[in-house]
Amino acid sequence: MSRDALERELAAVGERFNFGEYETEAYLTILEHGDLTAAELAERTDIPQPRVYDTVRSLADSGLVELHESRPMRVIAIDPEDSFRDVRSTLDDLVSGLSERYVTPAREEEVVSLVKSRQTILRYIEEVISEAEYELVLALTPTLLGRYEELLERRREAGVTIELLVAPAAEIPDPEEYDYSRVATTARSRRGVTTPVVAVADGEYSVYKPQDDAGNGEDRYGVIFNRSELGFLVSGFLNTVVWSSGTTLADSRDDRPFPRRYATMRRCVGDLLDRDERFYATVRGRAVESGDHRTVAGEIVDVSVGSNRETAAITVDTGETVVDVGGRLAALEDIEAYELAVGLEQPPEL
Repeated sequence: MSRDALERELAAVGERFNFGEYETEAYLTILEHGDLTAAELAERTDIPQPRVYDTVRSLADSGLVELHESRPMRVIAIDPEDSFRDVRSTLDDLVSGLSERYVTPAREEEVVSLVKSRQTILRYIEEVISEAEYELVLALTPTLLGRYEELLERRREAGVTIELLVAPAAEIPDPEEYDYSRVATTARSRRGVTTPVVAVADGEYSVYKPQDDAGNGEDRYGVIFNRSELGFLVSGFLNTVVWSSGTTLADSRDDRPFPRRYATMRRCVGDLLDRDERFYATVRGRAVESGDHRTVAGEIVDVSVGSNRETAAITVDTGETVVDVGGRLAALEDIEAYELAVGLEQPPEL
């Protein structure tokens, strides 16, 4: 569709829906009653008597009602399926034409965005889920789990590790009724309505939205983080504050083959604890003291974790030296890890 045609279609749609306050009230009232005189319409609405005739004639000109010029004048409702059929066709053509011109906006790096539209927030959550390459951390409501269920199944089948928290627990099905392992590697529930909605892809791209516990939606907002440091903060908050207070619904971490990739040290260490195999790691990060970018590879000779997952680290023997590796914001270790790959027999490629 040409630009001129799009402009004409947009103008036509705008004119078609140019309802004023009186037209809107009158139309809904007529639909609810089916057949009214002008006087009856004035009695059932706040439309001034002198404006009733102009209002219903405007609706008739738009093809939304019929006027019977009797005494008194009668206003007859038309089935919306009929009166809006041409509008649907116009909108379908318009949306198709607009979609042809739509260019997906490039997502800028190192930016924070505040969004208030519910549909925009939902679109960003879907984008985060879709873009995860190897690790996805989520906190969703039961409704949102249903919305993204098929997408999560596809990401799971693609080999993405998914940690899922669902809240409030009172509204979700029991594990006997719902197979959480289809949509998540590990799933937990959490009671109450205080859990925020969170989505973090590969420790970098993330969405944070508070629960609308007030129910009125007036303060609804979402924050989009497009840089890894801020994505880590959201993931770290979920891991240390929210995840630990959940109840396990499903856990199939041991079913995944090696090598595995990680965006967070805690998740890596959690997989390695209490295992007897010899593991090897490739780590990409930076030196804690100098800030220089570092990539190290070798055998994992030690694994450590705090009592509540607040700290986690591995020790890697490169063959030339022994290096302590921590997660984001590491201070005690030699290297702050951005990304890790762990495998058997030899260090995996990153």
